[in-house]
Amino acid sequence: IKFTNLRILHLARTLFLWFRLKIPHSRMASNSGQGGIQQLLAAEHEAQAIVNAAKNEKYARLKQAKEEAEREIAEQRTLLENQFQQKLSASSGDSGANVKRLEQETDTKIHELKTEAARISGDVVSMLLKYVTTVKN
Repeated sequence: IKFTNLRILHLARTLFLWFRLKIPHSRMASNSGQGGIQQLLAAEHEAQAIVNAAKNEKYARLKQAKEEAEREIAEQRTLLENQFQQKLSASSGDSGANVKRLEQETDTKIHELKTEAARISGDVVSMLLKYVTTVKN
């Protein structure tokens, strides 16, 4: 039987009131006070045992819930770590491809500049010689 806190309190109060009503004060007094007090103590003890059992069950459930939550957190952390590592390896692979592409583009640009310089170098040299050898008054 699962007990909630309110149900346990209600049960304990009910037991207490039941024993109190079942044994009137005059009867308790006539029994030298011992029998009625013993019954009340027994009822209180029983109610306390029920409350303690419910508390123990509550703490056990809380412990179980905490363990389940920790396990789920660990699984989620592992999943996210794996996803991160996959993205990291994928992006570092792209980085290598990007470096290779940039090197090819740079080589192509250098080749184009050398070709253009070789094509116009004769004109540049003749223009420089013309300016050096021409005297202006």
